[in-house]
Amino acid sequence: MSVRRHVAIDPEDQSLRIERDAIPSPAPGELLIAVTAAGINRGDLLQRAGRYPPPEDASPIMGLEVSGHVSAVGEGVSDWAPGDPVCALTHGGGYADHALAPASQCLPVPRGMSVEDAAALPEALFTVWHNLFQRAGLRAGERALVHGGASGIGTIAIQAAHALGAQVYTTAGTDAKCAALQALGATRAINYRSEDFEQVLTELGLRERIEVIFDMVGGDFIQKNFNLAAAEARIVYISFIRGFKAEVNFAPLLFKRLTMTGSTLRAQSFEQKRVMAGEIRTHLYPHLDSGAIRPLIDRVFPLEAVAEAHAHMQSGEHTGKILLRM
Repeated sequence: MSVRRHVAIDPEDQSLRIERDAIPSPAPGELLIAVTAAGINRGDLLQRAGRYPPPEDASPIMGLEVSGHVSAVGEGVSDWAPGDPVCALTHGGGYADHALAPASQCLPVPRGMSVEDAAALPEALFTVWHNLFQRAGLRAGERALVHGGASGIGTIAIQAAHALGAQVYTTAGTDAKCAALQALGATRAINYRSEDFEQVLTELGLRERIEVIFDMVGGDFIQKNFNLAAAEARIVYISFIRGFKAEVNFAPLLFKRLTMTGSTLRAQSFEQKRVMAGEIRTHLYPHLDSGAIRPLIDRVFPLEAVAEAHAHMQSGEHTGKILLRM
């Protein structure tokens, strides 16, 4: 029996340990991937804490994205072959040295990018494309405000919006992070700990002139978003790190005819993700292959240091993506 290593959660104290089980075989429409690296996401931390249970048909192992090489292909898969470099949005199970993924959620490793670095792409690309472009409809020439800009998703959002012709403003928690985000293409990055981003953007003449707001912060940012939004603006939420609850004056929603929406990626169907993957390859991959969009890697931890990797994400000190190396 071929054996793989994977990360397991102790149900008693939520501690993490390395366990071994049989390498799975791909079902029809799936790939088995020999994993080079896996991305760390906040959803993993929530799953570990019991606050983000995987769907019934998903792997109970943490890990939403991986990169590596195709090890085997399931029945009906014709566009991938063993040995191909790949990165993939998994249906759970990424914290392992072999993982399964629907072939429809697999993407090529961009030209000139290492296989390891490509582990930082899938969750961010799918999340950014669906929310910033499919849901919020960001267009060239518009102004976008990206909160949580120093996260793995935020850094890709800034680059993607900039590459597709939008003017991007963003918020982050330190001056060093803000400098890094401006280097990625943000017109202005605002340290929300030392500056009031609503005041800064108002002084720049941008009050009621921001067409799209991409927010993973929530809490007291919600009212400021409403105040800054242009008429007919679209505000999309993917998380509420500063809290799900806030006292909000909703009058601007009516007077400015705002659209307020949100989503989580994991709850969406394989068919929805298949469509996202196709549009990502059409619209974002030319910029990934040219190097205009590149993941910003903060740190890479060995699989045995997964608890340390989680603690680093929880600290909020990272800029860009945290990876696990198999």
